Amino acid sequence: MMIRIYNAKMLTPKGIIDGGELWIENGKITLVCEVSPLILLPWDREINANGNLLMPAFKNAHAHSPMVFLRSYADDMSLSDWLFKQVFPREDKLMPDDCYWLTKLAITEYLSSGISVAGDMYFHLESIADACVDCGFRNVISEGITDNNKPQLYKRLQWGIDNLQGKGNLIEYRLGLHAEYTNSEECIKMIADFAKENKMPVYTHLCETKKEVEECVERHGKTPGEYLSDLGLFDYGGVAYHFVHPSEKDIKALKERNVSVVTCPASNLKLASGIAPLKRLADEGLNIAIGTDGAASNNALDIFREMFLATGLQKGTLGDPSVTSGDSVLDMATVNGARAMGLKDFEGLSAGQNADIVMIDLHKPNMQPLNNIVKNLVFAGSKSNVAMTIVAGRILYENGEYSIGEDIDKIYSKCQKISDRILER
Repeated sequence: MMIRIYNAKMLTPKGIIDGGELWIENGKITLVCEVSPLILLPWDREINANGNLLMPAFKNAHAHSPMVFLRSYADDMSLSDWLFKQVFPREDKLMPDDCYWLTKLAITEYLSSGISVAGDMYFHLESIADACVDCGFRNVISEGITDNNKPQLYKRLQWGIDNLQGKGNLIEYRLGLHAEYTNSEECIKMIADFAKENKMPVYTHLCETKKEVEECVERHGKTPGEYLSDLGLFDYGGVAYHFVHPSEKDIKALKERNVSVVTCPASNLKLASGIAPLKRLADEGLNIAIGTDGAASNNALDIFREMFLATGLQKGTLGDPSVTSGDSVLDMATVNGARAMGLKDFEGLSAGQNADIVMIDLHKPNMQPLNNIVKNLVFAGSKSNVAMTIVAGRILYENGEYSIGEDIDKIYSKCQKISDRILER
């Protein structure tokens, strides 16, 4: 598909272009310029941006998409009670087709938030991948391996490589460990060995709560980051989700192994898990990205809320309004997320990069006046400003309408029936 967007403000790696033009062909950006070239091409669509902003689409670097079925059900609980008493028992009832439809529901929410890719950790992975491919949405997908998966572990991981990696050019497969506390040392070593053999990174929940850290120290004499690193889990890098309560040894271990951190501030606040030390991690040079986590703990899949919390919580807790700037947080939600997920050619609006783009409506009260567009996005922006979301060169969301090959009301109906069945209503 060939798309021309003109008369746009554009947030590029070199700064903001005013009144510029952007071309898309075969899922890639082919031109970003200030002055329109006098070239006539057979465009599928020509779009007048009317002075609105084009920028890289947001990257949701940690998600559990099918968890939307538990939205606003298991609330006001600690992580341990929430997970073991409410979430795990009900997730056991999910069927592959359930995850397919629930993922489609999550995708609609991602698109309306300007998100073009999710970093999912879940199960029934093929159903999640199929939903994404059918909708035209990206996913970097991993399974949250627990000790229950140990008997068929190597076969399970190899299946993911053989069947999911590069599926439909929109799916990337990664190795996943749910957490230290849901796995035996034997199972962790098995995943570490598989990761080394295949030279792959490993993604995992890490240092999310004080209880997790304290119990790991009791079991192994080491904090989770130190323990997993010593077992070789991160020898080829990886991603640490949450990372709310790291020790200095944890931070050092991740830095030495080029492990990214994905912060999920809304989920961590709601579960009273704590506040990740983003300034400390940034000072050490770790790559920090942003995720929403799942709708069962968040409960919204809204990247704008995450951005504001990521910066506001650091300023408030440290008593320093200069830390975790709006510019750095926008990077966390875009290019840093792509780097954390190992995605290539997502470095901003420039020729040769993937055409995952969001158009921000600047003609809304919360975007005026245009003193600083980046600060407006982070400190004042909301989903109401998302006018268009483009994924791999396809317009999937535009002014409240979806082009994902499915009727939105059908998705709502299917997902309500799934939730009613599992929750026995």
